[in-house]
Amino acid sequence: MTKRTVTALLAAVLGLAAAPAAGCQAAKPASAASRPSVSGPLTGGRMTTAAPIPLPGYTEREYVMRGTAASYVYTGTPQPDGRWNVGVAGHASYATRLVVRRPADPRRFNGTVVVEWLDLPPGQGGIDLDPDFLTERAELLRSGYAWVGVSAQQQGVQTLKSRDPGRYGALSHPGDDYSYDIYAQVAAVLRHPGGTDPLRGLRPRRLIADGYSGSSRRLTTFYDAIQPLARPYDAFLIHGRGATSAPLAQGRPSPATVAVRIDASAPVLTVQTETELVPAPPDFPKLDYLPAAQPDSRNFRLWEVPGTSHVDKDLATQLARETTGREPTACAKPPNDGQGRYVMDAALAHLDLWVRTGTPAPTAPRIEQKDAQPVRDSDGNVRGGLRTPALQAPTATLTGDGNSGANPQCELEGVTTPWPGSRLKARYPDHDAYVAAVRRAVRDAQAAGHLLPADAAEILASAKAADLP
Repeated sequence: MTKRTVTALLAAVLGLAAAPAAGCQAAKPASAASRPSVSGPLTGGRMTTAAPIPLPGYTEREYVMRGTAASYVYTGTPQPDGRWNVGVAGHASYATRLVVRRPADPRRFNGTVVVEWLDLPPGQGGIDLDPDFLTERAELLRSGYAWVGVSAQQQGVQTLKSRDPGRYGALSHPGDDYSYDIYAQVAAVLRHPGGTDPLRGLRPRRLIADGYSGSSRRLTTFYDAIQPLARPYDAFLIHGRGATSAPLAQGRPSPATVAVRIDASAPVLTVQTETELVPAPPDFPKLDYLPAAQPDSRNFRLWEVPGTSHVDKDLATQLARETTGREPTACAKPPNDGQGRYVMDAALAHLDLWVRTGTPAPTAPRIEQKDAQPVRDSDGNVRGGLRTPALQAPTATLTGDGNSGANPQCELEGVTTPWPGSRLKARYPDHDAYVAAVRRAVRDAQAAGHLLPADAAEILASAKAADLP
């Protein structure tokens, strides 16, 4: 890549004027006055994507971020290894929203902001939501993180405008080709606010990019194509992605399998549930991740977590409360009630430690496979992988697939098949035996670095209170 191209790309990420890259159409220059700015907080109407849980010691507000964003095209043919070069294709103005949850007391702030690319889950009416905040909420709130959710995509912005034009009428989005630069510009606004400060005086020392499901696919493209330009984020938490990644531009799909590039400096921790590790449901072919699984490397870790699902019982409940104020629609079978949220707490804590101290996140075993299919044990649970206490001291068969229902999300909720009393009695002669098994599983998970002490205590307390066997 020429020096001129590099200069153009760096300028584009910051929303400044950029010369067109070789082979790309001329880009409309953007003036310095169009660098991103923030206004707010928003008032009137009702906040969409308001947390459905209490936020003790935290504030929750929405802001509008305005600026001029670049779109990009590949320079050359993108290869599966993710080592992509891109050029600026054009510029367009935008106005999008940021959801900000921060410690009310600045002394509680731990210096890290998690920036979640808000997701557009199926069956949720086009609202962009915060599934990883909901999954990681225990660690985020108890450890003093700030969290920012970004409406980076056009559909989410259009839904906000149509649902509440009084509150969100000023928003505008030129299309998803510009989503990557919009997301990059959030980092600049958080680090160097001008005028309205969405963090209200908090000074971030670390920014962790976070994306789940569809957003994880976009974050993979961002890491491979956009992150190398100006390194806006310090680390990446990628959760529940498929083998490919999101298109960089309309009509220009990514390769069928996409790796996280290994020549970049920001650490990446990818966490995959069992749903992405078994053949994908017919309605969700993009969730088949295994063809893209790659070895751990200096700046990459992959945690494969059997016995969990893309949307488990806890997340389905929180998403329904967030969007409708009600409990979720019942699926044909009981949804997966595994312990995926505890794994995500540990993932976030280790990724933060990785950035702060240079200590890499621990590795994890991969699931066992035969003929490209996961191998199941005598309990019906997948063998190998990062095993939670729910699999090491099981009381049910936990799968990441096999469910159905009126809501298309049901296919992503997996299944919990509780064991009958006779089987529980055969495995655990009495309650003390069950608690001892859970205690061993908790100890092993902590020793491996896959479970945090606070979550270990919660799991053990639940075991002690359970009426088992």
